[in-house]
Order: sequence, then C-alpha cells, then structure tokens
Amino acid sequence: MKIKNIWALCIATALSTAAYAQDIKVSGTVTDRQGNPLSGAVVAVEGQPLMSYTDSEGRFSLTAAKGNAVQITTADNSTSRVEVTGPVLNVVMSRMDEPVNIGLAKTQNRAESTSATVSVSGERLKERSGFTSSANLFGYLPGLTSLEKTSTSTTFFVRGRHSLSGDAPIVLVDGIERSMDYVMPDEIENVTVLKDAAAVALYGYRGANGVINVTTKRGKYNTREINFSIDHKFNFQVHRPKFVDAYTYASAYNEAAGYEGSAPLYNSYALDAFKNGTNPYLFPNVDWVNETYKKSASTNLYNLSFRGGGNKFRYFALANLEVDKGFVKHPNTNEGYSTQDKNVRGNLRMNLDIDLSPRTKLIANVYGTLAESGQPGSKNIWSLIYNMPSAVIPVKAENGMWGGSNTWKGENNPVAQSQAAAYTKTHTRALFADMELKQDLGALLPGLGGSLRLAYDNRAQYYEDHTKTYNYASDAVTSWTEDGQPGVITHYEKNNNESAMGKNSKVKSYNRNFNFIGTINYDRSFGRHDLYSQLRWDYQYTNPGTQKSSSTGDDAIDGEQYYRQNISWYTHYGYDKRYYADLALVASASNILAPGTKWALSPTVSAAWIISNEKFFNIKAIDLLKLRASFGVINTDNVPTEGPYWETVYGNGSGDSYSFGSSYTKLEAAHKEISSFPVINPVHEKAYKYNAGLDLRLFNCLDFNFDAYYERRSDIWVSSDGKYSLVLGTPAPDENAGKVEAWGYEFGADYNKQFGEVKFNAGASFSFNRTNIINKNEKPQPFANLVTTGHPLGQYFGLKAIGFFKDQADIDNSPAQFGTLHPGDVKYEDVNKDGVINDYDVTALGYNTACPEIYYSFNVGAEWRGLGFNLIFQGTGNYSTTLTAAGFYRPLLAKTSLSQYYYDNRWTPEHQNALFPRLATTSSTNNYKASSLWLKDASFLKLRNVELYYKFPKALMQKTGFINNAKVYVRGVDLLCFDKLDASDPESTTATDPLNRSLVVGLQLGF
Repeated sequence: MKIKNIWALCIATALSTAAYAQDIKVSGTVTDRQGNPLSGAVVAVEGQPLMSYTDSEGRFSLTAAKGNAVQITTADNSTSRVEVTGPVLNVVMSRMDEPVNIGLAKTQNRAESTSATVSVSGERLKERSGFTSSANLFGYLPGLTSLEKTSTSTTFFVRGRHSLSGDAPIVLVDGIERSMDYVMPDEIENVTVLKDAAAVALYGYRGANGVINVTTKRGKYNTREINFSIDHKFNFQVHRPKFVDAYTYASAYNEAAGYEGSAPLYNSYALDAFKNGTNPYLFPNVDWVNETYKKSASTNLYNLSFRGGGNKFRYFALANLEVDKGFVKHPNTNEGYSTQDKNVRGNLRMNLDIDLSPRTKLIANVYGTLAESGQPGSKNIWSLIYNMPSAVIPVKAENGMWGGSNTWKGENNPVAQSQAAAYTKTHTRALFADMELKQDLGALLPGLGGSLRLAYDNRAQYYEDHTKTYNYASDAVTSWTEDGQPGVITHYEKNNNESAMGKNSKVKSYNRNFNFIGTINYDRSFGRHDLYSQLRWDYQYTNPGTQKSSSTGDDAIDGEQYYRQNISWYTHYGYDKRYYADLALVASASNILAPGTKWALSPTVSAAWIISNEKFFNIKAIDLLKLRASFGVINTDNVPTEGPYWETVYGNGSGDSYSFGSSYTKLEAAHKEISSFPVINPVHEKAYKYNAGLDLRLFNCLDFNFDAYYERRSDIWVSSDGKYSLVLGTPAPDENAGKVEAWGYEFGADYNKQFGEVKFNAGASFSFNRTNIINKNEKPQPFANLVTTGHPLGQYFGLKAIGFFKDQADIDNSPAQFGTLHPGDVKYEDVNKDGVINDYDVTALGYNTACPEIYYSFNVGAEWRGLGFNLIFQGTGNYSTTLTAAGFYRPLLAKTSLSQYYYDNRWTPEHQNALFPRLATTSSTNNYKASSLWLKDASFLKLRNVELYYKFPKALMQKTGFINNAKVYVRGVDLLCFDKLDASDPESTTATDPLNRSLVVGLQLGF
C-alpha cells in the first residue's frame, strides 16, 4: 500500500511539473474601441490569485498557460474574457464589454445583460463643454429625448411620454437619486439609460418612467494621473429678438387704431420726429435689446483631477470651477457691486476605494458644491423688453433721471432695471456623501458576499434680495397746436422712489435625503452554469422644502417627508455563455399611499440568447448576435393630491378644513360644506412593459442594437368629474381609471475602425415613440372633435384657422365668431358644422408640444497623427410648438412692443395672404385663440457639437520630463439649426433668454 502511495505521489508531481513547464510569459495591451490605451486595468487568469495591471500605455505581462481564460476589468468596470493562444495577447474592449449598471452589487457587461440599456462615456460628453452635464446628452443615447428649453435647463424623456400623471425619469448618481446638474463631465465615467422593465425593476415605485444612471470615475490600480483642463467659451445668443424702431411702431399703432375705428395716436409731426430723431426725449427711439444687452458673453471652465492608487488603495479627486458671465451691457455703473447676470460654481469630489483586507472593501464618496447665481434687479428683463415699445420712454429723461411715465412705468425700464435696481442672488450649497462596506463571505459559503451602504445628501438654496428702487421721469406732449405742433409739454416725475439696497435673505428651498441599502449576494460558476442572485433592501427618506408664495407675506418653508422602501430578489442565470434568464421580484412601499395599499409587488422576467455562440453558427462576419426579451409590471406611487385622498374633507367656506379619519383638526368656524369626497378602493398605477431587442456586432468594428417596446399604463389617477353630473354638489373624487398605451422602437449603430494611421468612428441613432389615451374618465362631449380620448398624450387642441377676413362683407357672410370682428381678423372653420364658430369647434391639431415622436442623431470623427475632429448632428420630427410670446408673436400695441418679424408678415388690405392677423392695440378676443395659426412644426436638425483638436506627440511630451500628454481644441456648440421657424429657436419660442451658440477654445494637460 505504501508503495502505491509513493508511485501516486510521483506521478502527481510529474504532472504538475509538466503543467508548470507549459506556462509561458504573456504580454500585450488593452485598448478601447478607438485604440486608446487603458491604464489601471486588472488582468487576471481565471482561478489564480495573482493579478497584473496595465500601465499608462495599456501594457501588461503575466504568466499563463495556453488555453487559460484571462479576465480583463477596466477602471470603468468593463469586463472581457479572452483565451490565451500565445505569448502576445492584445485586447480591444468592445461595446459588448461595457458595464451595465442596473443596481446590482455585481456589474454585468452588455454581452450577458438581458435588459434594454444604452450608455455613453464621460469622454464623449466632454466634447460639448456644457455648463451642466445634463446639457451634454443630446443625441448620444437612443431612447433618451433631451431638449434644451433654456441655456441652463434640459428636459428629459425616456421613450417619450407614458402617463397622464407625469413622465419624468429619475436620475441617479452612483446609484443614489441626485440631480445630474451638480456633476461635471470631467468626473463622469459613463451615463447609462435604463429603459425596459428588466432594467428598472430594482427601483420600485420610482422606475416606471425610466432611469438615467450616472457613474462617476474611480481610482485605478498602480497608476498615478494628474489632469488639468481649461475651456474658454464665447457665447452668442441665437435668434436675438428684433423689434421695430419708433417710427415704425408709431405708424403701426395708427394703422391698428384705424382698423378698430379709432383716431390716430401719432400725428405727422410726431412721426417725423421719431423718424429724424430731432427730439429724443419727447420722441424717443430706443433699441431696448441693444441698449440692455451686449452681443457676446463668456464662460470659463477649469478642471483639475487626480486619479490613481496602488493595490490596496485607489482614489479619484476633482476640483472644478465654472464662471459664466451674462450679456448685461453695463453692469459696473455702480461702485462696489456688479449687476451682471452670472453663474459661478465650485465643485469638489473625492472617491476612495480601500481594501481593508483581502475580503473586505470600503468605498467612500464625498462631493460638495457651492454655487452662486445673480441677476440685475428682481424682474425678468427679457420679459420687460418684449413689453416695452421703442417709442414710449427714453432710457433717461432730459434731467438725467431714468426714463419712465405714469403709463409706462420706470420700474419696467429694461436698462434701468439692468443698472439701477441693484441685484438678487441665489446661493446653492450641497454636500453628498455615501459609504459602502463590501464583505466577501466566501469563508461561510463560496460565492457569498454582502454589502451595506449609507448615503446622506443635504442641499439648500438661499436667496438674497439686494434690490433697490430708483427715481424716474419723462416729458410728453399732452396737447397740440392747431397746425400740429407740440403745445403743452407735461413733465412727469417720480422722485420719491429712491431707496437703499435691500438686505433681506431667506432660505428658498432645501432637500435632505437619506438612503440605506443592504445586500446579500451569491455569485458562482459551475462548469457551464453561471448563477448570480441577490437579496436587497433599500430605504429612502426624502425631506424637501420650498419657500411659500411671497404673496402670503410668510417666509416659512413648506416641507414634506417621504419614505420609500424596496425589498427585492433578483436572480441572473447563464448557461454555456449562450442562454441567459433574469427574474426580479420587488416589493415596494411608500408613506404617501393609503393604508392597506402602501405595499405592491412588481415582478419582471427577461431572457437573452447569444446565437453567435451556438456551435451551428459559423458566419465569420458576425462576431455577436444576441436576442433579448423582457416583460414586467412596475407599480408607481403616483397620487392625485398631496393630502389624505382616502378621507372625507370638510370646509367652512373660509379656507379652514378638517377631515374624518385618524386625526381631527379643530374647526373654529361653523361647518358649511364637504370640500372633497374620499377615494374608494384606491390601487396603484401600473406600467405593463414589454420589450424585444437585438444586439449585433459585425466585422469586429460595427455595433448595432435595436429595441421595440410596448407599454400599457393602467389605474392612472384621473378625475371622475366626467362620470357624475352637477347634482353631486361638490367636486368628484379622483379614481384609478386612466389608461394609456405607448409603443415605439429605437436603434443605434456605432462604427470604429483604424485604417493605417487613421482612426475613424461614426454612429447613428433613431427613436420613435407614440402614445394613445385609452381612458381618462372624459366627460361626455357634444361633438366628436372635442373628444381627447383616443389621441396621444399632450395632443394640441385648437381651432382651424382658414385665413383672414378680407373685408366687412366677408365678415357679414360668415358664421359668427368671437367678439367684434374687423377685416384682417382670423377666420376659423366651422368644424362641427353647426353654423356657429365657438369653442365647440376645437379639434386635434399637429403633434405633441412637449416631446417629439421622432428623435435621431448621427456623428462622425477621425484622427490622423493626433490631428482630429468630431461632430454630432441631432434632430427631431413629429413635433409641434406654439407661438405665444407677447410683443413678438402676439403684440397689443398699447401694452407690448412689436417685433420686426410680425410687422413684416402682418395682414394689411394690400397683403391679404399674410402669416399673421391685423395689428391690434389693446385686445384681440378672436385672434389669439388657440388655433392652427399659432401652431408650427418644430422639427429641427442641429449641429450640436463640432470639435477640431490636436494631440501633441508623446515623444515631444516626454522631452518635457513632466507632461505626459497635451491636447488643444476648438469646439462649436449649436452652430447650425435647420428648421421651419424663421424667427425663433424651435426648442424655445417663449419670451425667455435666447439660447446660446458657443465657440470654445481649450487646453488639456496630463501629468
């Protein structure tokens, strides 16, 4: 027996020695799809504890045997698995290796994911140099609709609109619900949009409208990097409004008065004075836009980051400063302060990864921001400009006081407001902190792990009112001589209006968030079987507060407290790298829901089949072919009101109220009426989500993805007024009767290839989203054209404009319309054929005015020996907008200014085929009805970003001894727009700050 044991030991030793002898030294590089080296990546042989890390050039070396599987994990958690075939192993990370972060303790890559997601890297977002990260997402993510409503705000929709109760997706930063506007592109690793039920399942009530998940950068193994960048932006306002001069305004006023049967307001002497500028104080001619604002402004962005670490400690730190100065023309006329529009923000971030032991890891993130925005005075100056004609007051009166009259108040003098009203400020102070402890529990059970995470965010906005009032005056002709010369000149002066600067300050809003997440997870592979399962509990406490209306005279804060929690079980199973299936069961609770309905279960299933991994599949051109499908029911906690909707509320007619329920409020006055009925048998709004998708990779350079989806919302809270008559005696309660269906599809393509020394990339995306209201408890309508059920969400309804009345005979021979009519007024179609034009003739027109049905983009870029360019176009289709800006599209000359565009396209007896109706002075009951006249096609195609850059040769940088890389660039932002509107940007047609067009020059240095 002993001899046999000795022989067995010898044989085992020989075999192990032979195996060891087969080990070879393997070296190579890890690069991204564009050929850029990836530093700090972990390269490890499966089943062995030893690891290698890539250097700054992406190079690594390790010992392995042929046939071993090597796992590569980059700093952004992209993962790839390749087989050792020889001593050289060069790995190019593909799109299928990208991380998919749907809220798991383990990051999946795109190849094994069964959900519908799409991502963009932070490096792509930096190409726009936007003031906020949310302003950089245009066109990069199929399924995400981004619209720029102002130069500082962006509206998001994931797969368009969904519900009568709201469509806003939630935004997460490192898995915690936070605003994306506090995060800068330089600290973003990637942004992932979660679209289908399988992707949003773990977010419970919050995920029904989609999720935008921002992942920030982390440290790298055995690396040290210092990066600095500076951007200087030259900003120019697009579609800066142009208003008529004083002579044209006065002539137009007389024209409008003539249409209305009134005497002219301005005689020939006044018209000549306006035209010739002979008396600018009595007959001013002020270009308020150019007197108030200059034509260009600037923004500076500074970024300094540190990234690196060793084997047990890794870090990413960033300091960022942004200074955005506005367009106010003369902001420094006062000693000691400026009235310039400005936004200044400073950010600090520290992300740490610490290996406390081989089995214990600590992750800590701290991020703080200090922001300050200021504006002259407290009024919207652009609104003042739209409403202040060029002919009514001078900038300053002859005595040197600011211009203003009894009719055209000096408080509304745009130039005076920009210089003499001092300023207001808003300060934002925010601190975001979270910490996670991860423990490998493999000692108890191989593959077992757990984690605990705490997060606390505190944000507050403070408002400072340093405004002041000022004196103003003007001179006006109040009577004329018989020969039409100025007779009596009256001087108006308000000289008791001067005040000291204000010193008031108050809390404008605050928001405190607390999150706790506990996870137990199991991750093992058994031969061909891969299994990952996790049990998670997450708890969220939110305490937002906003300033009460100033009209109440109360500076108190209205605060709310919201509690949500999810208990989720998620399991991911893979067989032979070909078949994958996911199951998620999520039980969610919310304190804003009625007793007995606070909890709901949301189940989700999904699966994927990688056909290209099948043995029968042998098409060399296709590297990956994967089919995906998912279905799930996602509950929401949308409620109709903030109060206890499940209780009867009584009121006394004076605003006091009390309810019958668990608590009572003393009612001092006598009871008079029921102010609302309780909701009977409330349930949750539900989203039934279906998705089918395809992922395809061709020729190792072309990635393509396609998704088609259908979603049905049911049990949406809607009013039940349509079910009851007025006999009820009080407003009917809301009920869960709304139903909406949505469907669409999206695809994206991405091509990356190197031809010799030329790196080339191109891409495109397209999304189509449509909705249909199935039920909304709509009250019975007398005519079919008034019914909104059966139409898309946000469908515009208005009258059909069929031209303008030519003359009085045309008016007399047409059906009656609205108010007193004059030639040149809008003529409407009798849609319901009842012989009268009224509100019963309203009908569906155009498309949604909030979210386009079609959203697309295409991009291209190339680089040769460091010289390169990138550009991206983004467009929309099936999109409408309304022209509502007072003074520009809807002038009333006794109250507003008059745009040159309206004047040139107005109706006159000689110009019957006009764009706009006749001019009016004080009111136009008929012309400004919601109608097809004011509804325009807002489809557009914009050149969102274009970048020209040069990367200095590495050999040259090495000679400096301390600079590793350098890049200079010029960028253009929103340089071109192709649309069907002549005078407005299709994304912003209201009387707000015009959107910006920017030219950026910048420098990036790496050390």
